[in-house]
Amino acid sequence: MSKHFRIDFVSDVSCPWCAIGLSSLELALARVKGELEADLHFQPFELNPDMGPDGQDIVEHITEKYGATIEQQANSREMIRQRGRDVGFTFDMERRGRIYNTFDAHRLLSWAEEEGRQRDLKMALFEAYFTNCEDPSKHEVLLRAAERAGLDRERAAAILGSDAYADEVREREQFFQRAGIHSVPAVIINQRHLISGGQPPEVFERALRDIAAQPEAPAQQ
Repeated sequence: MSKHFRIDFVSDVSCPWCAIGLSSLELALARVKGELEADLHFQPFELNPDMGPDGQDIVEHITEKYGATIEQQANSREMIRQRGRDVGFTFDMERRGRIYNTFDAHRLLSWAEEEGRQRDLKMALFEAYFTNCEDPSKHEVLLRAAERAGLDRERAAAILGSDAYADEVREREQFFQRAGIHSVPAVIINQRHLISGGQPPEVFERALRDIAAQPEAPAQQ
């Protein structure tokens, strides 16, 4: 009998290492299929919650936030591009000129979880930003991503035109921040085991197998 895991994947749709981490995790899960099964739940994290509606030039932003030089940023983009290729995800890093607010994307993801389409929407949003270089704060971009994920466009538009799921997103963000999650991706297995960063598939696979081999914790009284 296969073991069953709950996996909370805490991430932002504007985080390249989150796109890499998800692709890597899915490769690892494919390798252990039949032995281990998992339910993925995507949890919200905003890298730039105070980002204005116009966004910010990505080079300027990274320079200000991390102090990285132009050369360091170019090297990082190439590393990300290669890591993406290794796990089957395409980055167009040269055309992606700005970084944007992602709060509305997280609201749609909360709804998509109820519809059973959260993973599909997550990948559509990653591709919209990192592959197609679209603005994930624009409602039209979000609506196209929702359609690609098999979600109802009219319902998605109604959610974006309201404040639906706003409180839920903020509550989840605060919950994981209080739990000590301050960088992403953060992969939490069975609400107990944390794997940080966009790890290679081999690292995720080994961690999954190690956790599965551990004795199960006794039920809470």
